Amino acid sequence: QVQLVESGGGLAQPGGSLRLSCAASGFTFSSYGMSWARQAPGKGLEWVSSMDNDVSVTYYADSVKGRFTISRDNAKNTVYLQMNSLEPENTALYYCGRGSLNIMDWGQGTQVTVSS
Repeated sequence: QVQLVESGGGLAQPGGSLRLSCAASGFTFSSYGMSWARQAPGKGLEWVSSMDNDVSVTYYADSVKGRFTISRDNAKNTVYLQMNSLEPENTALYYCGRGSLNIMDWGQGTQVTVSS
């Protein structure tokens, strides 16, 4: 079955960086777009970024454009989210999803806390 396991979350200071990873299994990874979304405390799920299976095509929410970078390694069945210039407002549970325009499955999430 499809499994998506996020890692790399933690505590970062404002202005700092984190790199999230999502290890995928149970499907042909290279055939699917992948996405990241987040849920801040008391808020709904917010889409962050997507990448088509064609690695040259990426999409970002305006709130993270220029600071976050999505990438993938098809040999490792892993998608990444490099997060730079972190802000307290980026504190959330971050999820990876299978798909780009239509998300079919979600992982369990990894917590990111940005605080001094």
